Amino acid sequence: MAAVGRVGSFGSSPPGLASTSAGGPLANELASGNGGATAGDDEDGQNLWSCILSEVSTRSRSKLPAGKNVLLLGEDGAGKTSLIRKIQGIEEYKKGRGLEYLYLNVHDEDRDDQTRCNVWILDGDLYHKGLLKFSLDAISLKDTLVMLVVDMSKPWTALDSLQKWASVVREHVDKLKIPPEEMKEMEQKLIRDFQEYVEPGEEFPASPQRRSTTSQEDKDDSVVLPLGADTLTHNLGIPIIVVCTKCDAISVLEKEHDYRDEHFDFIQSYIRKFCLQYGAALIYTSVKENKNIDLVYKYIVQKLYGFPYKIPAVVVEKDAVFIPAGWDNDKKIGILHENFQTLKSEDNFEDIITKPPVRKDASPRVPGGSPRTPNRSVSSNVASVSPIPAGSKKIDPNMKAGATSEGVLANFFNSLLSKKTGCPGGPGAGGGSPGVGAAGGGSGLPPTAKKAGQKPVISDVHAELDRITRKPVSVSPTTPTSPTEGEAS
Repeated sequence: MAAVGRVGSFGSSPPGLASTSAGGPLANELASGNGGATAGDDEDGQNLWSCILSEVSTRSRSKLPAGKNVLLLGEDGAGKTSLIRKIQGIEEYKKGRGLEYLYLNVHDEDRDDQTRCNVWILDGDLYHKGLLKFSLDAISLKDTLVMLVVDMSKPWTALDSLQKWASVVREHVDKLKIPPEEMKEMEQKLIRDFQEYVEPGEEFPASPQRRSTTSQEDKDDSVVLPLGADTLTHNLGIPIIVVCTKCDAISVLEKEHDYRDEHFDFIQSYIRKFCLQYGAALIYTSVKENKNIDLVYKYIVQKLYGFPYKIPAVVVEKDAVFIPAGWDNDKKIGILHENFQTLKSEDNFEDIITKPPVRKDASPRVPGGSPRTPNRSVSSNVASVSPIPAGSKKIDPNMKAGATSEGVLANFFNSLLSKKTGCPGGPGAGGGSPGVGAAGGGSGLPPTAKKAGQKPVISDVHAELDRITRKPVSVSPTTPTSPTEGEAS
C-alpha cells in the first residue's frame, strides 16, 4: 500500500555510523587518541568528537517531520483517488465517499528515515464540504498542501471547477480565524518561495548535508524581483498544485471533436493564469499511460519535506505539461497566444471551450464540430417525415404550432387526392355517374383499388379531411392513419 521513496541524496548509511566502521581512517584516529596520545592528538580527538556529536545532533533534528497533509479537491470522477492509488502502486481499489483518508509512505533512503504523509480526498459533491473541518484545521493548515484536480477529458469544466474548489478552500480557511500575524507570515513565505524559485541546473552546488540550496543569511541578503500584477492575488498561505488528470483524452478530443493545438494552448493559458493568481504549480498527468505520476510525488515531498528538486519546467508536450510554482509569468503565458490563428487571448473561456452536443442514438456518428460550434444540428435529432410532393399544398404559415402535425396530414391527403383524381378538370375529375364518381369508381383509380371487400380510398380521404377541418386532433406525422394508405400509395 505504501509508496516507495524515490528521493534523497544525502549519506548512504545510518546517522553516526558512516565514519566509524571498523578499520576506517576515523577509527584509527580515535584509537590513537585513546591513551599514549600527545597533547596535539588529544586536541584533534576532541575536535573530531565535537564534529561527530554536532553531526548526529543535526541529523536528529532534521528527521522527516510527521503530520504533513495533502488535501485533494475536484469534481466527482475527476480521478482523485485513482491518482493517489497510482502513486501508492495500487491498481485495484474502491472509491470512498464523503471524506476519504489515505496516506503515502515518505522514505529518505540515505538517512534511513521514513514517515507518513496524510492524504485527504474530499468528495466531489459540495454537500460534503463541511467535512473539511476534520482534515484542515488551524493547527494543520501550515503543514498542508492543497491539490486541485481537473478532468482534462472534459476541458469545458476546467475553469469553473478550479474556481469553485479554490473558493471552497478560501471560504474554509477564512472560517479558521488564523491570527493575522501568523497568516501574514504564511503568506510572506509563499511569496518568498515564489520569488526565489531557481530553475534546476542554475543554482550553485549545495552541501550534501543541507536540504536547501542557500542559507537563511543568503536569503535575507538576496535581491528578489517584485511579483507581477496578476501573481499571488489570491494568496491562501499554503502551497497549491493544479493537477490535470486524464490527459490521454487529448488525442480523443482531437479526433472526435475537432480540437486543434490552439484550443489546447487556449485551455493551458487560462489554467496557467489561474495558477499565477494562487501561486500554484501545474502538472498534466495520465494514470492510464502512467504519465507524470512520479513527478507529482516528487513535487509533493519537495514542497512538504524539502527534498532536493531537480526537475525543469516542461511546456512543449501538450499532454505532459509541468510548471513549478515560481517559474511562470504573464510574458511566458503570452508565448502561447502567438500561435493563435482563429482565437484571441481575450476570448471568454466558456465561449470557446464548450461541451459537444450529445448524440442520442447509436446511428453512425456525425463528425463532431469545432469547440466553437457546439450547437451544430445532428440529423438523427430530426423527426422522420416523408417529403411532400412539389405540387402539393404548403402548410399555412399562420397555423398554430400545435397544429403542425395536422398540416402534415392535410398535405399528405391532398397529395393522395392529386395522385388519384388528377388535377382539377383532368381525366379523373368527374367522368362517371354521381354515385360512381363519389366512390372513386372512375378511370382515375388503379385496378387494384376495385378488389372486393376493399374500402373506397377517395371517400376515406375526403372524410379524413372533413374530420381534420371540423376537429383538429394531434397525430404524430409518422403514425399511419388508415390501413389503406399504404396500399393506395
